[in-house]
Amino acid sequence: MASKKRGSAKKAAKVMHEFKAGSLHSGKNGPIVKSRKQAIAIAISEGKQATKTPKGYHRMPNGKLMKGESHKEGPRHERGESKAEKRAEYGPKPKKK
Repeated sequence: MASKKRGSAKKAAKVMHEFKAGSLHSGKNGPIVKSRKQAIAIAISEGKQATKTPKGYHRMPNGKLMKGESHKEGPRHERGESKAEKRAEYGPKPKKK
């Protein structure tokens, strides 16, 4: 079974196709890109933008996109309690000998 391409790989393939066809511009209406290195730099940059997490969504540890609050937001985070405050409540960590 073939694996799916990630969003960044799809975008990079599209940009390189535009470069080979001679229709890749730097910027919206900038000059046509003639350097392969510049085309690769544009592909990497646009690939990062394609995989950014939209506002109001978060990524789970397995990489899936979920709507709503982060998995890291829990009762401790809601109280605004930091690790230092929690440690102060229970005392310092025992030192290893």
